[in-house]
Amino acid sequence: MPDVNELLNTAIKETGNLNQGEVFLVRDLFKGYEWNRISRSERLLLGTLFLNYVNTSKNSIQAIEKTSSGQQRYRIN
Repeated sequence: MPDVNELLNTAIKETGNLNQGEVFLVRDLFKGYEWNRISRSERLLLGTLFLNYVNTSKNSIQAIEKTSSGQQRYRIN
C-alpha cells in the first residue's frame, strides 16, 4: 500500500484529467477498489493534505461546500 504522500501525489496528478467546471471529491480521483483499500485514517489524512494543497498552492482547484456526509467538494476553475 502506498504511503499517504504517494496517494496525495496521485490525487494531484489525477486532477489534470478533469475538465474546467467539474465538481469532485478526493475519492473520485481513485478507482473504487483503490479507495476502499486505503484505511479510514489514511483517507482522512489524505483529505486534510489535499485541502491544504488546494489552499496553499496557486492552482485551478477551488474548495467549495461540504457534502451532507462531511466530505469536502472541489471545483476545477
